[in-house]
Amino acid sequence: MAPRPTPDQPATIDQLQTLLDRFAAEYNQHRPHRSLPHRATPAALYDTMPKAVPGPSRDAQTHDRIRHDRVDKSGTVTLRVAGQLRHIGVGRTHNRTHVILLVQDLDVRVINAITGELLRELTIDTSKDYQPRNAKDPNPH
Repeated sequence: MAPRPTPDQPATIDQLQTLLDRFAAEYNQHRPHRSLPHRATPAALYDTMPKAVPGPSRDAQTHDRIRHDRVDKSGTVTLRVAGQLRHIGVGRTHNRTHVILLVQDLDVRVINAITGELLRELTIDTSKDYQPRNAKDPNPH
């Protein structure tokens, strides 16, 4: 059995880009796909699907973020708020626990990343570096 001839290999970056552009056009715009309805091309299906549009921006109203961290050996996690680090007491019983911090402006929820348990919920007091636990916090330890 004779070996299959290999296609011409590009010798330059420009030739490689031309080959890639030709492949993308063939794959997306001309080649029918068995997995798509009526053996459509990806481009045809994409063109007929409704597109997501951005909702109203809340940037001027709130600052939301998610942060993954681990409680340190003293039972705290740190969070930068208004350009300064704040230390949030979670409890020494949770040291080395992987947590997710859900932050909306100054409101913070500290969640155990494995169990989903809410470990702490607070509003950052910007006049203090350390944010101690209080009696209203869930699961005081």
